[in-house]
Amino acid sequence: MLGADLTKEPAASITTVGIVSKPRSTPAVRVVPELIQWLMARGVGIRVDPETATYLGGDTSIHMLPREKVAEGTQLLIVLGGDGTLLSAARALGGREIPLFAVNLGNLGFLTAITVNELYPELERVLAGNYEISRRQMLHTELWRKGAIARTYEALNDTALAKADIARIIDLEVHVDDQLMCHYKADGLIVSTPTGSTAYSLSAGGPIMVPDVAAICITPICPHMLTNRPVIVPGSAVVQLTLCSDSPTFLTIDGQEGQQLERDDRVVCRHSQHTVSLIRPHGANFFDVLREKLKWGGR
Repeated sequence: MLGADLTKEPAASITTVGIVSKPRSTPAVRVVPELIQWLMARGVGIRVDPETATYLGGDTSIHMLPREKVAEGTQLLIVLGGDGTLLSAARALGGREIPLFAVNLGNLGFLTAITVNELYPELERVLAGNYEISRRQMLHTELWRKGAIARTYEALNDTALAKADIARIIDLEVHVDDQLMCHYKADGLIVSTPTGSTAYSLSAGGPIMVPDVAAICITPICPHMLTNRPVIVPGSAVVQLTLCSDSPTFLTIDGQEGQQLERDDRVVCRHSQHTVSLIRPHGANFFDVLREKLKWGGR
């Protein structure tokens, strides 16, 4: 199922945490050293990525590792930044079942829902084993070229194909479970998870999906035919995108990694075997986040 479920976690002993941070963040200059001291005072071991280490003023007593290895041997990964930092951290987990404690140091932050003011009260609850997680399904993507898999990716938000040249649309043929869905002429196409429905897909006119919906959303970007609208398919579906033109086209994963495609390349998307566990702020729910982030009205 491609969605999320809420799980009440049993009390667990957290002896070591990893920290990954947004680079060049003004709030992090203050938050990171304070957090390190707070954790050390409670006897918690700490591992940081190179971005976090830049905020420690040359302190070499903290164990620094590449981001993709920070989570090894930890029971919790603290993410300081915005949604982009969290997306990078989620992929760096590499399928490890370690919960993410995401603190918003950015502007919007649908996924990083814990504020700086909530950091220590929420973290105190987590260290005591008193927390809930929202388990989010990832999207597995394969790039097929000349009959073989050239590259695989894992995305928390979305897989997108988009044009690279000004004023040149691309041709894409889309199949769902081996059935022809549509031949698109558009600026691009987004295949998103429910988690990603509030990201790039939303900006392109896609619907908002509650995270525990088992679905995949296919959203065209500025389609030539105005009748081409976003389509939601089951979370068990296999979505295949074939590039049918020579227009320069890029494949991007969560807006952060990817590569240029060639004519006749196939991009195959399906639900991943991996999930990401996000720790929820105490007492909050998905609609609370929507009302706050999207400035929806209501008493």
